Amino acid sequence: MRTLNDIIPPSRRKETGPFSNNQSSREPLNLSVDKPPKFPYTTLGVVALIVAISIGALFYFSVAKVDVIPGTVSAAVQNSFTASKGTGSLPFEILTSQKIASQSVKGSGSKTVNSSASGTITVYNTQTKSQKLIANTRFATSAGLIFRIRSAITVPGWTSAKPGSITTKVYADKTGSSYNVGPTSFTVPGFAGTPQEKMVYARSTSAMTGGASGTVPIVDTSLEEQARSALKTALAPDLLEGINTQIPQGYVLVPGAMTTVYESLESAPSSTTGMVEIKEQGTVTAVIFPNTALAKEVAYSVAGLGYQGEPITLTTSDNLLLATVNMPDPDTETFSFTLAGTASLTYIVDKSRISAAVAGKTRSAAEVALTNYPEVKRALIILRPFWRQTLPQDPSSITVVVTGQ
Repeated sequence: MRTLNDIIPPSRRKETGPFSNNQSSREPLNLSVDKPPKFPYTTLGVVALIVAISIGALFYFSVAKVDVIPGTVSAAVQNSFTASKGTGSLPFEILTSQKIASQSVKGSGSKTVNSSASGTITVYNTQTKSQKLIANTRFATSAGLIFRIRSAITVPGWTSAKPGSITTKVYADKTGSSYNVGPTSFTVPGFAGTPQEKMVYARSTSAMTGGASGTVPIVDTSLEEQARSALKTALAPDLLEGINTQIPQGYVLVPGAMTTVYESLESAPSSTTGMVEIKEQGTVTAVIFPNTALAKEVAYSVAGLGYQGEPITLTTSDNLLLATVNMPDPDTETFSFTLAGTASLTYIVDKSRISAAVAGKTRSAAEVALTNYPEVKRALIILRPFWRQTLPQDPSSITVVVTGQ
């Protein structure tokens, strides 16, 4: 019988036995048994920490916000209104601005003049009884210049928490340009040393004019008219700027609520030989209203609007026109006028009112609730994390952002 050695040639035989001659040249056999792998506690801990931090960050940076676009109204207005000075549901204030412009023109000769200055004053009486002032009663400026009334007047007594008053014309006691004084206060010298000394007084709101003495230059009539027309045109924007700079924050000047009076002042010799200084004085009086107060009165007057007194403001008054029989003077207590045109109104959103309205509600319930608020034209509710569907119970935890307010 043949053996395996007989079949495999000697040149291809390998030593396989445990006592092979080549055993010493081989690596020792690793006869150890493999240990089971360790559970990855560290990896799982890191993953869990990352997840916990992520969830915590989501809650830390959670958002409950309501973005609101305010409601707006555009309505036709044609109604009468009455405002009260500084008080009531519709108060008003009076602003004035006065400026003088001059221009040098070529003279055409001279003339001798001897004239007295004159102007208008308002006399006040803080007594409860009326006060009669006879013709030629003197009124003195702080500089001692004397002006007189030419007709007797009776100044009403104190009524309704305000002094009685009357407007009258006064004339300078002497001729000359030194009496062409600006707006000032007056006392009544005849009352010196009596109780009436501090109870009857006067003020002027415009300059005294017309005082001149000696030889004054004259100007060709047509040339003077052209110069005065140009001065009025130049004064208009300056007077308007003088009013605009006085309007307080939150007040509005409606087109038509302003009147301008121009007064030709006495010409005077120019510093340039042969030239004459033409002077024109402009005085503008304007009535202003608190924006929100006027907007409320306008909203109440619009039929069908269903306005319930919510805070509201005039977006612009450019499309309204105020008309009145008489512009008020500084002592007027009430002012009646009409407004016509288109009122552009925007509701003022009360953020605390909105946050209280949606607190504790689901997103859908909050959206429905806000449809009942006229000041809300559109609202977008933002909640984070994404799975959150209910707004916080505490209104202070809800952020309300109003576009354009």
